Amino acid sequence: MPISNLQVRTHPFLRGLYDDGYYPDHVVDRGRAILLALCERIERERPAGLAALYALTQAATEEFNDLEAAFEEAGSEIETVAREEIAEDFGFVASAYGFPDADVEELIATREW
Repeated sequence: MPISNLQVRTHPFLRGLYDDGYYPDHVVDRGRAILLALCERIERERPAGLAALYALTQAATEEFNDLEAAFEEAGSEIETVAREEIAEDFGFVASAYGFPDADVEELIATREW
């Protein structure tokens, strides 16, 4: 399902990680795919409130938890810079889909990084 939200379609997800050689692009690509899949799911399911949105974002966060091993295998990790970049993009997604008051910490509450 193609993403219909123009703001999301043109957003440079995880730009800071792509710009930093410490993070391997092939692993960052997988993180970007998680965020895009989250956007597709939001468009498909249209969460009616914050609780429903949090359920979707926390499921995507768990996918990032699984991605931590891939970062480590590539000689990298989800550390401070990456955590902030990922969290900012979750906040962007929430805002882009009409949830500007979403709590970023709640969006990623299931994180292990």
